[in-house]
Amino acid sequence: MKDEIDRNVSTTTKSNKEEAPFFFIEIECLVMKYRFFCNSNKNYKVRTMIQTQLLIKTVFFFLIIGLVACFRPNIPISTGTVYPIDVFMIHESPDRPYSELQWVELSREDTLDDRQKKYSDRMLYRGNDAETKEVLMAQLVLKAQKLGADALMSVQYKYYTSIKSEGYVIKGLAVRYRGD
Repeated sequence: MKDEIDRNVSTTTKSNKEEAPFFFIEIECLVMKYRFFCNSNKNYKVRTMIQTQLLIKTVFFFLIIGLVACFRPNIPISTGTVYPIDVFMIHESPDRPYSELQWVELSREDTLDDRQKKYSDRMLYRGNDAETKEVLMAQLVLKAQKLGADALMSVQYKYYTSIKSEGYVIKGLAVRYRGD
């Protein structure tokens, strides 16, 4: 009887083996075995064993999907762009001795345009995208280079918005390395 079930299952899933992952084929086989035993009304013990296996595999599958969905990648301001001077974000600092020069800052405030005001309850089309942040960072680096800095540290980017306007502030401490 077990051979007959396995033969039925293997013929129906043979065409899908190349297309579907192993886990899904295994679940499909369990479902087909369960249907066979439900129709035959025999072997209650085997039927409950198949039900349990199917339940465990389904719970395991959704648990894995749930755990994977919980983790999001961290999106930094800089995506690895190489600048002519070293750039350290807010809680980073150079491992070499340095002297502080001065704070360098870029800021801007604009009134909202019609497209941004249109969806006032959801605030669509507001803020800066990643490319704009990279351009702002490059401008900040150029400003620090003009001061003779070797690095920028404690770089912060802040975006703000209100009913009528939006703006940003990007700033960092220009430093020069000692001993070079």
